[in-house]
Amino acid sequence: MDRYESRADTVVVALGGNAILQAGQRGTAAEQMANVRTTAFEIANLVAAGWRVVVTHGNGPQVGNILLQNEEAQHTVPPMPLDICGAESQGMLGYMIAQALGSALAARGVPRPVAAIITQVMVDPHDPAFSNPTKPVGRFYPEEEAERLKTERGWTMKKTDKGWRRVVASPDPLAIVEAAAIERLVDAGVVVVASGGGGVPVVVRDGTLVGVEGVIDKDLAGQRLAADVRAGYFLILTDVPRVKLFYGQPNEMELAQLTVSEAKAYLAAGHFGVGSMAPKIQAAIRFLEAGGREAVIAALGAGIAALEGRAGTRIVPDESNG
Repeated sequence: MDRYESRADTVVVALGGNAILQAGQRGTAAEQMANVRTTAFEIANLVAAGWRVVVTHGNGPQVGNILLQNEEAQHTVPPMPLDICGAESQGMLGYMIAQALGSALAARGVPRPVAAIITQVMVDPHDPAFSNPTKPVGRFYPEEEAERLKTERGWTMKKTDKGWRRVVASPDPLAIVEAAAIERLVDAGVVVVASGGGGVPVVVRDGTLVGVEGVIDKDLAGQRLAADVRAGYFLILTDVPRVKLFYGQPNEMELAQLTVSEAKAYLAAGHFGVGSMAPKIQAAIRFLEAGGREAVIAALGAGIAALEGRAGTRIVPDESNG
C-alpha cells in the first residue's frame, strides 16, 4: 500500500445514517433536512476551528426509497439501475448537506464555499464480491415474486425472516475517479461533500467507464477519499459514543484508544459487527497504514471533542504513545 504525507489540518468526516434520518422517522424531506441542519452546525464548528473539512455520508434509506419508487412506478416510467439510483441519492443528499452547511458557515461568520461532488469509485470487475453478493437492497418480496425476479432480471435473492430480498455485491473501493478535482477544491479552500453512500461503483470496459450493480461500504470509500486528499484525520460520527468490546454482554467495555495492532486483533476475534462496527475499524486501520495520523470513532455531536481527545475512541499507529 502506497503511503502519503498527511496534512495535519485536514479531516474527512464520515457521517452515519443518524445524521440524516433518525430512528422512527418516515424519511420526509422536512425530517431529513432538519437532521442535516443540526449536523451542519457541528461540521461548521470544525471549519470555524481551522480544519479543512471533507464530508462523506451514507445513503442506505434514501437509495432504498428510490428503488421502491422504481418498483411502484415501473409501469409508468422506466426503472433505473442501481448505479443511477445511487447517483440520484448522492445528488439529493449532497444538495441538502451543501445547502445546510453553507448556511451554518454563514451564520458563524465563516463564509466558505461548499461543493457536493457526484463521485464514482473504481472497483475490480473480478472482485470476489461479485460472485458472492451479500448487501441487501430494496424491499422484501414474497417467494413467488422473488423467483420471477431472479429469472427475469437475474437478481440474486436471499431469504430473510421478513421475506425474500435482493442482495448485490459490495466490492472493495480501489480509487476515486474525481480524486484530482476533489483535491483541487480542498486546496482552494472549498468544503467538499463527496463519495456519498460509498460512491457509484464503476469499472472500465473497452476503455469506457461503466456503472455496475453494487454497493460500496461508505466507510471504506471514506478511507479512499481521505487518502486522496492526504487527510491527517479521519472522523467517523455514528450512533455510539465509543467502540465497545463484548457489545451487549454483561462484560461490555468501552475503549478510549486502540493501536492498529490491537484493532486488528479485536477485529480478527470477531468483536465488531460485520455490518456495523467492523467496516469502521477496517477503514480506520487502512487509513493509518496509508499514512493518516489518527482515526476517531465517536457519537454525532461530539466531533470537536473527539478530535481533541475528549470523546470517542482514538485509533492510532502502533508507534504512537497517545
